[in-house]
Amino acid sequence: MAAIAAVFTIARVAEMLGEDEDWLWELSIDMVPEDGCLRVYGVGEDVATAFTDYGIETLKTIIDDLRAIGQAPPPLKRPR
Repeated sequence: MAAIAAVFTIARVAEMLGEDEDWLWELSIDMVPEDGCLRVYGVGEDVATAFTDYGIETLKTIIDDLRAIGQAPPPLKRPR
């Protein structure tokens, strides 16, 4: 496996996928590092959710599965 060279914040992923950031956060709660989802800890209580390329693909799969069964909101906008 190649080393992880970069991660994308949840805000950036929401923009890339055209999805609501809060909804993606809800989907990410059960994701683990093996799924490509990381928690980045800053000073004090500052915590950010970030995704590897694999994590973004995992999110896309989750979203597609939920849309297929009618349990997902419509996208906010067309993905980039």
